[in-house]
Amino acid sequence: MRYLIYITLFLFYSFGFSQEKLETSKLETIEDGNQLFTKKDTLFYKKLDSLKLVTHSEASLLDSLWIHELINSPLNDTVRYVLGDNEVFESELQELPTSLLKERLAELDSKTPFNVEYNPQLEQIIKTYLQRRKPVFSVIMERARFYFPMFEDHLAKYNIPLELKYLAIVESALKPVATSRVGAKGLWQFMYQTGKIYNLDVSSYVDERSDPIRATEAACKYLSTLYDMYKDWDMALAAYNSGPGNVNKAIRRSGGSTNYWKLRNYLPRETAGYVPIFYATMYIFKYADEHNIKARESTLTRFETDTIHVKRQMTFQQIKDVLNVDIEILKFLNPQYKLDIIPYIEGKNYTLTLPVKHIGTFVSNETLIYAYIDAEDANRKKELPAYVEMNAQITYKVKSGDFLGRVANKYGVSVNNIKRWNNLKNNNLRIGQRLKIYTRNPTSSSTTKNSIVTKTTNNTTTKGEFNTYVVKSGDSLWSIAKKYANVSVQNIKEWNNIWSVKSLKPGTKLKILNL
Repeated sequence: MRYLIYITLFLFYSFGFSQEKLETSKLETIEDGNQLFTKKDTLFYKKLDSLKLVTHSEASLLDSLWIHELINSPLNDTVRYVLGDNEVFESELQELPTSLLKERLAELDSKTPFNVEYNPQLEQIIKTYLQRRKPVFSVIMERARFYFPMFEDHLAKYNIPLELKYLAIVESALKPVATSRVGAKGLWQFMYQTGKIYNLDVSSYVDERSDPIRATEAACKYLSTLYDMYKDWDMALAAYNSGPGNVNKAIRRSGGSTNYWKLRNYLPRETAGYVPIFYATMYIFKYADEHNIKARESTLTRFETDTIHVKRQMTFQQIKDVLNVDIEILKFLNPQYKLDIIPYIEGKNYTLTLPVKHIGTFVSNETLIYAYIDAEDANRKKELPAYVEMNAQITYKVKSGDFLGRVANKYGVSVNNIKRWNNLKNNNLRIGQRLKIYTRNPTSSSTTKNSIVTKTTNNTTTKGEFNTYVVKSGDSLWSIAKKYANVSVQNIKEWNNIWSVKSLKPGTKLKILNL
């Protein structure tokens, strides 16, 4: 009888463990964080022992290739939405006779708060787009499926006409990392100073002008302010493009008229064509079916994503390693992070947007994921770049003997940033040339990149005094952190500016804040 029981148990367990359990993403919960680490003097996470992920490599490869094509295709990268003066041509279009266009524009005019008046220039812009740029609209309509629901939520919140969602197409062709020749950035093309007015911060890690949600919120506030000034949406659009100063000068030069169509000849050339291009965009989206314009198939919709606030610094690579989310998707959903790193800064609320299917996994295993990242960072051999806020813009006049490296070293910035801020194509400078520099140390003449003070991620300046801990043989960041209440591995690294476990040698003195 005893043998029969043993055989039954053996068959039961054999059968149970022979079943393949197909779950797309599963993280085992480990209650005791100490289980994750060894007792040696360095930290490492038992990576794949505790991360049990079932992946279908062929399907993942296809997803990756499609996302890469979506974001980085030549058509996406080179698409320029606004037509140049030499691109608008006079032509007839059999599918859109002038009489039919007038009827449709009159219908748009009756349904919107805009002055959608027929004029020959608007007709030629519409027909030029239809004859030469239809493939561009297929791409942009695909992007619109992703961004428009979010735009409409914000526009409705501020009681702004929903048609203003088309403004982001005119501004950026719905590319959140789009940068203009004068330095405007993001879906809504904010200049640095205007972005600062609406709390869009720029740092070495983050450009919030490329944050789709925050930039859209800022655009709504700016548009509301402009409408309150002019009480006319056409004028608000003109001011959004060229600034209220240029619009106010045009009003004076036109004899005091506040009708866009009467003063547009007094506006800068780009702004004079700006509102007609906005109306042409509105028309083509409203009558896309009639012109046989179809959006490309979307790989992801806004409804399939969600956003969470992060509680520590993390890299895209770490997120990919834990959740098996393709980095191209992370870049697409989080375009504001310039270095593929999400920083954690006191007083900031940086977010991570993920496909919905991964959000639940992240939240359910948050402690485990942060412990994994702590361990990864403790073993990091190469320091991450310093976090620097670009709080001040200065103008530097190039002197004899100057070169980009010298100017960059003077203000603690990189050569590549100076080139990007000033739209420089090469490293050549000329005496008397004026350079825009964004730096935290505008008055310093000897600031170097290594001397810039970085912001820490916790309350490290006012809450208490530092204790000193002398590292002993066998110590690890984890074991030291456990000796103090409310102190994490991340705290110790940032208080002491260490990112590699190699910095942890016997006799090393560490600052520990008395929290």
